[in-house]
Amino acid sequence: MDLKELWAHRRTAALVVCGAGAAVLGLGLGYKLLRRPETRVRVGVVSQLLVHPLKSGKAVSVALAECQKIGLKFGELRDRHWLVVTEDGHMVTGRQQPRLVLVSLTCEGGQVCLNGPGMEELKFPLTQPENSVMDCRVFSTDIQGRDCGDEVSHWLTRYLGVEKTFRLVHFEPQMKARRPAEKEPMFPKYEVAYPDIGPVMLLSEASVQDLSRKLDKDVTVERFRPNIIISDCEAFAEDSWEEIQIGSVRLQRVMSCGRCIFTTVDPETGIINRKEPLETLKSYRMCDPSEKHIYQSAPLFGQLHTVKQTGILQVGDVVYKISR
Repeated sequence: MDLKELWAHRRTAALVVCGAGAAVLGLGLGYKLLRRPETRVRVGVVSQLLVHPLKSGKAVSVALAECQKIGLKFGELRDRHWLVVTEDGHMVTGRQQPRLVLVSLTCEGGQVCLNGPGMEELKFPLTQPENSVMDCRVFSTDIQGRDCGDEVSHWLTRYLGVEKTFRLVHFEPQMKARRPAEKEPMFPKYEVAYPDIGPVMLLSEASVQDLSRKLDKDVTVERFRPNIIISDCEAFAEDSWEEIQIGSVRLQRVMSCGRCIFTTVDPETGIINRKEPLETLKSYRMCDPSEKHIYQSAPLFGQLHTVKQTGILQVGDVVYKISR
């Protein structure tokens, strides 16, 4: 190749490189122009954080909590990581045993503490690797749990006072979490331990107050078992928050929380009335007909979220609605 040919070749190559560079730059600028900027609007404040270590058990109110992909964590307590089961591993909840709502499960110094009305406090080790792992059923899906031992089983069986044997299992970090099969299309990539469906449930104080005004007797947020309670917003404003930020935590709304007979259990007495507030909720909180295949006849109250970005939640944090 002579000097003239070499110069022509380099000139052609330079033009190709410049053209490619301009195309990439153009695509980048086009993407920036097409991508809508993110906006944040203040919509409320975190007024309470509730962790429910025992499924259907008493809530633990905390000032701050770690928001993990699988749900809220406070110290050694993780949301809905303990479960009462029958001897063959089927879950037992407040729907079948309403007095479970009065059972408190806490952790202190590597010891789990169980308390209930009329029962002596029972303490047992948080980790018991020598105990067997049970195969359990939560709704229609399989999941494992570490059996917490015979002493705990006797305590629960005495407390519940029916002619059945109950056991307590603990979901450990190395165990495989479950995907809620019934709503799997709604949570395509999400896994939980023992919650019904999603890892985080959010509810506003105003929504609970709106319901209370329609009832003969006020109800409290504890009856609906949310994790994050929001103040300083309108009733049911949370229904429209598709994505929110609280501190460094990002939550993505997936679906509303369809309510069942469990809402008729009084969290203060453990008595089930099988009517209210469920009947009142059904009078004005039913889904759109287009969503009947998802919620069937369940009224909607509260919102289920997945965790897009983990972090720390604190009472008093401002809640921002994210839009693009």
